[in-house]
Amino acid sequence: MTDSGGDRSGPRRIGLVEDHESVAIGLVAMLEPEPDLELVVTAGTVAGLLAEPACRIEGVPALDLVVLDLRLADDSTPEDNVATLREHGVEVLVFTGADNPYLVRSAARAGVLGVVRKSEDVATVVGAVRRAASGEQVVTTDWAAAIDGDPQLSSVGLSPRQEEVLTLYASGEKASRVARLTGLSEQTVNDYLGRIRQKYADAGRPAPTKTDLYKRAVEDGWLPVPEHRRS
Repeated sequence: MTDSGGDRSGPRRIGLVEDHESVAIGLVAMLEPEPDLELVVTAGTVAGLLAEPACRIEGVPALDLVVLDLRLADDSTPEDNVATLREHGVEVLVFTGADNPYLVRSAARAGVLGVVRKSEDVATVVGAVRRAASGEQVVTTDWAAAIDGDPQLSSVGLSPRQEEVLTLYASGEKASRVARLTGLSEQTVNDYLGRIRQKYADAGRPAPTKTDLYKRAVEDGWLPVPEHRRS
């Protein structure tokens, strides 16, 4: 594909990657009345979308935007999906239940234009698609949460090194193993953990145990929310 945003006349061409048929039908219905937006292709995976003839137009931008669900049945990751789409010259808007801060943050780091909830009203969803299809960022509460952490949770202001130590330790590693992985001494790791616990306590979110630190890491999007594999 060539880069979107060229001087092509007509409605903005939208692609959708979504493996729930009811959601796809819903977005089609939302965009159908909009003369400046056209949902031209849907698929259950990014690879499936890119294989569609509508995505192989020569000489003009094939798609102006891909609307992407974060949770797909092929077990692909948001980072990989966004990277693949952007390599093909297409910008991405996340369309999600937004109940997993880890996945939302992963997509945000990969360079999406924004995040919009599937539970939003029609006007909000259509407005988000329209702005993103024009190359604008879609700034929402969920977008801010993905970048800065949940606005309803008091920020603890961890440094990048503290975040690294917390992520490793809370995921199940022992302090000695964290030390080897980070190149720090075990005493320094324990010092970091003490400071991390103090910061959480100062923010009104105490984390005296390793289990508590795991919960805080999940809340802040540093570790993924445990979830059952879909059948």
